[in-house]
Amino acid sequence: MKKQKNQIRTNFLKKLFIKICRIFGYEIIDQSNFYVPTQDKYLNENLNIQGKKSITLPLGETKISRKVNSLTVIFRSCTRVNMLTQNKKRLFNESKSEYTFRSLNSIIKSLNQAKLVLPKIEFNIILIDVNSEQNDIEQMKKQLEKSNLKNSIISLNVKEFLNNIKDINAKKEKVTENQISNMSAIHKSLLVAKDQCNDLVYFVEDDYLHREDSVNEMLSTYERLSSQLKKELILCPADYPYLYTKAESTKIFLGSNSHWRKINESLCTFLTSKILIEKHWDKFVSMCQFEHYPFEKPLHEIYDVEYCLSPIPSLAVHFTNINSIFGLSPNVDWKKIWEDNKNY
Repeated sequence: MKKQKNQIRTNFLKKLFIKICRIFGYEIIDQSNFYVPTQDKYLNENLNIQGKKSITLPLGETKISRKVNSLTVIFRSCTRVNMLTQNKKRLFNESKSEYTFRSLNSIIKSLNQAKLVLPKIEFNIILIDVNSEQNDIEQMKKQLEKSNLKNSIISLNVKEFLNNIKDINAKKEKVTENQISNMSAIHKSLLVAKDQCNDLVYFVEDDYLHREDSVNEMLSTYERLSSQLKKELILCPADYPYLYTKAESTKIFLGSNSHWRKINESLCTFLTSKILIEKHWDKFVSMCQFEHYPFEKPLHEIYDVEYCLSPIPSLAVHFTNINSIFGLSPNVDWKKIWEDNKNY
């Protein structure tokens, strides 16, 4: 009887202590049970509290000083053009529209997962389309309508930007019509980001398939690392194969659930803040006015003064030709992700 009373007293004091710790924002770890009683979660679950703290064991917590308030995804689509600068076939040899539909499906699924985990963040997706077939536009519209996300579609008018684009590129060659359309779409996406977005912006090309946890990982990592570094960031979702073709010094960071490394190059799919877009506006826009070599050269110059990070392993894959060094990211089952996104 006395033993039972002592046990009741112990349980009462334990519960009281847990409540006090919660009030003051402390966490308790019961390592014997792999359990965090202050959160009523096990150690292998997500222990982060969005906008407040990021927790990684055994390093402890990072106070979030850079809270993410909103994310706008700007998805650029063009189903008429198979590849911008090549005549090669893509992985799986499907029509371009199939890559567009599956890419859109994957980002919608990832956004909806992030909505559940990060309910305080506002999500929006804007599709900027470049002259796709009408039936393809209707298909994308259906996908957006059933997405449970705030969404809109903009049909690009290339003529709006023609006067801003120089006819001859860095190779002393005439700029192709496809490249003019691409540069116009990027310019439009930058203008939309500047005029309509409030916080983070994710520029996505229509041949990137995402893991379902990709948006959650990018946003949680943005809060964590931006708070640690006291800087706005640029996050590239792809662990490109080219990163393993040369031995370069880099910096490795611990994100929410992945490692991230500093990189000096990327393509035109990346996440950043409105603050950085406005800070480097002239550099971003120069990519839309003159075809540099490489095309993304202005981005790389921004990376010289800002942190651009990519995940290990990859959160998204660029579905281009199998031999491309900017294509199939290593150590991820991309065939499974391709199959998982066929029911759009």
